[in-house]
Order: sequence, then structure tokens, then C-alpha cells
Amino acid sequence: MSKIKIMLTTDIHACIYPYSYATGEWRNCGLSQAAHTIRRLRDENSILIDNGDNLEGSPFAYFHFEKRSDKENSFIKALNMVGYDFFNLGNHDFNHGVKVLQDYMNGLDMPCISANILYRGKPLSKPCHIVEKAGKKIALFGIVTQYIPNWEKPDNIKGFEFLDAFDTAKDIVKQIKEKEKADYIIGVYHGGFEREPMTGLWTEKNTGENEAYRICTKIEGIDVLFTGHQHREMIGTLENTVYLQSAADARQLSYVEIDTETGKITPSLIDVDNIADEDILQTFQEEEDACQKWLDLPLGSTNVDLRIPDEYDARLHKSQVITFLNMVCNDRCGTQLSANALFLRAKGFEKQITMRDLVSTYVFPNTLVVKQIDGKTLKEYLERCAQFWDVENGKIIVEKSNDFPTPQFHNYDMLDGVEYTIKVSNPVGNRIVELTRNGIPVKEDDLFTLCINNYRAAGGSGFEMLAMSKTLKEIQVNVVEIIADYIKKVQVIDFEPVNNIRVVI
Repeated sequence: MSKIKIMLTTDIHACIYPYSYATGEWRNCGLSQAAHTIRRLRDENSILIDNGDNLEGSPFAYFHFEKRSDKENSFIKALNMVGYDFFNLGNHDFNHGVKVLQDYMNGLDMPCISANILYRGKPLSKPCHIVEKAGKKIALFGIVTQYIPNWEKPDNIKGFEFLDAFDTAKDIVKQIKEKEKADYIIGVYHGGFEREPMTGLWTEKNTGENEAYRICTKIEGIDVLFTGHQHREMIGTLENTVYLQSAADARQLSYVEIDTETGKITPSLIDVDNIADEDILQTFQEEEDACQKWLDLPLGSTNVDLRIPDEYDARLHKSQVITFLNMVCNDRCGTQLSANALFLRAKGFEKQITMRDLVSTYVFPNTLVVKQIDGKTLKEYLERCAQFWDVENGKIIVEKSNDFPTPQFHNYDMLDGVEYTIKVSNPVGNRIVELTRNGIPVKEDDLFTLCINNYRAAGGSGFEMLAMSKTLKEIQVNVVEIIADYIKKVQVIDFEPVNNIRVVI
């Protein structure tokens, strides 16, 4: 009895080594461990696919692109060593610009399957790829969330066009049925579910960022849909389509077995072996050692407690690490207001600050943008931030859609330069009950300069009011570098804590 095996990784996020860069603790994750698992399972009837988001997300990636951009791309080499058959692109693969992405695509030894992306008017991939395994004909196609322009810096996607993912999938499946007569149709989507599969209830706003539920229920004929982007662990069947989504950082494989005699499709999520592939570890050890040395470089010290022992409390009561980040951004941009979010699993800064503290706290490759906003827009902005909270059983909690199915903690900005109160029990849109600057109420026609990151300035996730505001300046320097330069300049961080935000029931 022959079985076809389809294995997929998704959202590896430049995680090659199996440990936490923040703590040094061993973690069951990383491409080195996934490679060992893949080699154990692989045979002549296997297909191996990567579903994107490989070029951003770890300190190793930050070190490579900021300090060794003139060297061979480690992530090309790593994927080629594992021996993938196909790759799809993810939204974060565009973070480093067109040239890095082109070099990445040209350097990989396997074809791209991102069928809904055009570059200079030409598709990156043919509509589908035909693979014959165990005497069966498999039609494979890939699509990527079309929401990328809502996040990415325009220069990083110059020349690219993102077609509607659902429409592309629908057209491709129709073509496969009419022309290919495939035994199985396999979809690979760097996107996730906009509704809960079991109930059909919406789990997020209908923006088009995630459309897996719609694809499964409205496009007939897809036997398996591999998904990603949301960092969820999901498996099931919806309207005759088997769907899977495995954990990020290469902690799991999405795995499907097809029994060629019965046609039965058996999906599973396989935790990667707690054994790393020694060839991969040794290949990148020199760069990894240099990265670790760089991470432990001392930058300065702080007399203010900038640690994050409790993320919930750090947001509810505005940790002073946010005050510090806003202070740095104001210093660099010369603005009146500044805003930052506390990213998921941010560790804050120890008394003796190192680069490890920085990249474990500010985890995205953002740059800074200066906007001009009026008082009316400022209030709209703060009202959007206030949606992060909710009240349950007399306690302030994180509003559920901000925590599930995908954590959205990066969408709760905390501003410095004004004083404001969020009354969570008020209706959405009416939660900012006090808004002053230096004790004086803010008027709708007051004008301010505001420093935010480029992701927020693009307006995604309901921050359109910022995208529509006038851009005064763009600082094309990585925020981590800006923070590091500031610390090296002042050497000792010392300021009076600023408690300008009240979150009340």
C-alpha cells in the first residue's frame, strides 16, 4: 500500500537554532530540528513545502541583515540544505526590500508557488504545479494574503502587485478541473482563518487579510488547504476540505498522508524531534557565534526599572520601558508626541543593557515616521487603541479578539506627550474621557507632530486615520539601531517615571 506524504513548514521566522535568544534556554523549535524530523519521515513519495515568513523574526536574522548583509544569505542556504520541493512567500519576506527578496527567490533551489503575486506585471509563479507521486497526479498551488500593502513600506514592495487571494484560488481550481484532471488538489495559503471553522463565527474584522474559511466553504474541489500567518495550531475538515495550520518557529510540521488505494486523507500536526541536524548547526555556527557575541555587547545602564515581569500589568499601567522608547523616538524625530506598543513576550531591559535586551524587546525591523495630526485625529487614534481592553466580571481584561485566534498586542499603542484616561466600560468610540496636554484639554483643531513606526503609519488594523494624516518625515533607520545609539550616547538612563495613562473600569 503506497502513501503520499505532504510535509509543510510555515512561519519559521528565521529560527534556525533551537533556543531562546532572550534567555538562552533550549526550545523545541528551529529549522535545524525540523530538518531532522523531515529526513526521518521523508521517502520517494514525499512532497516538502515551505509556506513563507523566513526572513524576519529572530535576533539571528536581525544580525544577518544589519551586520552581514554583504555575506551569503543564510536562510537561502538553510532551506536548500533541507531540500524543499516548493516555497510560498509570506508577508514578512518583504520586510528587507526588493533586492533581498529577489536574491532570496533566485537563490532557492526550488520553485515559487505564490500565484497571486505579480512583479512588474508578470506572475511570480505559474498557476499550478503538477507532481506525480505513487501513480497519482497532484495539482499544487500557492497564494499569499493580499493585505501586504496595508503593512509594508512602499519601497519594499515597489513593482509588486497582490491579486485577490480568493479569486486567484477559485480561478486556479477551475483551471485544474478543466485541464489537468488531477487526482488531488492541494492549496498552500500564507493566510489564516477569518472565522472559527467549527462555528462559522467571525474572529476578526472582514478585511481580506485572512480568508481560509471562505476558501474552504466557497471553492469546491480543494482536497487539502495548508494555512499559516496566524501562528495557530489547527486541524480539521471543512466542507470536504482538510485544513491544517502548524505552530510558528518550526515547532511543528503540517503533515498529510494520502492512501492511494482508499483515497483517505489523514492530517496531523507533528512536533519536531528534540534533536537538531548537526550539519545545519555546524554550517551556521560561525555566524551564530558572532551573533551571540554581538548580543552580549554592553551598551549602557539604567537607574530606572525597565524590566517586564508581567506583560498584562505592563500594558495596563504603562511600563516605563514604553516611556523610555517614546523618549528615544522623540529625541530622534523632534516630535511633540510619540507612541509605542509593548510587543508579545518583550522582556524589557536589565540594569546593564545589552543588544540582547533590545532585540528581545523591540522585535520588528521597523523604521520611524513623523505625522502631523490634529486633536480630532488624535482622539480617534486613542479610541482605536482603547478597543484593546474589555471588562469581564468586574475586571479589566484584554478584549478577546486581541488575544485569539492571533495575539494582537502590537496594536495597543501607549502615547507620551499627552495625558489621557480610558474608561473601558464605555461604548467603543467613547472611551477616551479625558485628553490633555500639560494639563490643558486638547481641542479638535490643535496640531501635533507624532512619531510612530512605519507599520502603524501605514494604517493597517483599523488605524486608517494615521495613514490619511500628513507625513512630515521618514527616518529610514532601524528602530533598534536608534535605541542602541541613544543608550550609547547617554550611557546611563535616568528619568522620572511618567504615568500619563489611566485605564479604569
